Amino acid sequence: MNQTGLEKIANQDFLDTLLPPEKSDQFFEALYGDASDGAYDIRLECICVASDRIVLAFNLIQRPGKCLVCNLTYGLPTVFQRHPLIDIKGMVSKIEASGLSISSWRLGETEENSSSLHVIPLYLNLS
Repeated sequence: MNQTGLEKIANQDFLDTLLPPEKSDQFFEALYGDASDGAYDIRLECICVASDRIVLAFNLIQRPGKCLVCNLTYGLPTVFQRHPLIDIKGMVSKIEASGLSISSWRLGETEENSSSLHVIPLYLNLS
């Protein structure tokens, strides 16, 4: 059965194609020169789907033995917005290819949900 664009965006398997798990290590390799220096894994999650807006989230999940502190994550929206490995513009294109028309997108500020999970919301406005 074919999924509609709205159903597809709520599917974790689809989101994992937009931001595969190995991107976390690639991101830290590019940032620090060594993937093992990364304090968290990055996972894309669907928070809310409505007829006019989708909210996704970049979950920053603390790695074992590492410390997820605010000063590591609060500047990330600016970094994620333009980093070629995260490639938000490419993600938006793939989402549109699934049948959705996105008029605009923006990243929110880093939210500290807990000491082991920080979240950066990605707002997608549909046309």
